Amino acid sequence: MDQPITDKPSAPAQAVTPRGINHLVLNVRDLEESHRFWTEILGFRQVGELKPTPQRPNPPKMRFYSGDRGGQTHHHDIALVENRDLPAPPADWKMFGMPLAVNHIAITLPDREAWSRQLAYLQARGVKFDRRVEHGMTHSLYIHDPNGYGVELLYDLPREIWEGDIDAALNYVKVLPTEGAEALVDGTDNLPKFGAAPRG
Repeated sequence: MDQPITDKPSAPAQAVTPRGINHLVLNVRDLEESHRFWTEILGFRQVGELKPTPQRPNPPKMRFYSGDRGGQTHHHDIALVENRDLPAPPADWKMFGMPLAVNHIAITLPDREAWSRQLAYLQARGVKFDRRVEHGMTHSLYIHDPNGYGVELLYDLPREIWEGDIDAALNYVKVLPTEGAEALVDGTDNLPKFGAAPRG
């Protein structure tokens, strides 16, 4: 039985800070093509799909996907909605200046080892590495989906590296090779520590 709200909350002076983004919904030109990308290439698992109901007899073609949250499934992290009227993506992906509303979607891998295995898997599948960088708070690979949306695959560096000066960590970038064995190298020696006194 629903419990009535007896006390009306008073309005705070500023917006309530959220925990973060719960899920992302993307329009895609071809649901089957995008389904293969998000499951076979990125490893998400389909957890649901819109079905006809008396209230919604002709639902849009929409599917829901979850990652792994410590052995648990989320109701969805990503959802895909087919929209055949989307324009074709640009021929070449780049980080900035693309004619798309979404710059990129960042996907966190559980740890450095899982991230390294995923990069090797993608390279073995012939997936083009668009950009490989070491940021001050993550080590990252950028690829793109069939619609031209950028996808960043990353693992987070320890908090003590970046929490002293998040802005400096966000502005740090070391560009790395995108092809061959060099694209799979991940340096973890002498990582910069932001907001800390210089090493002497």
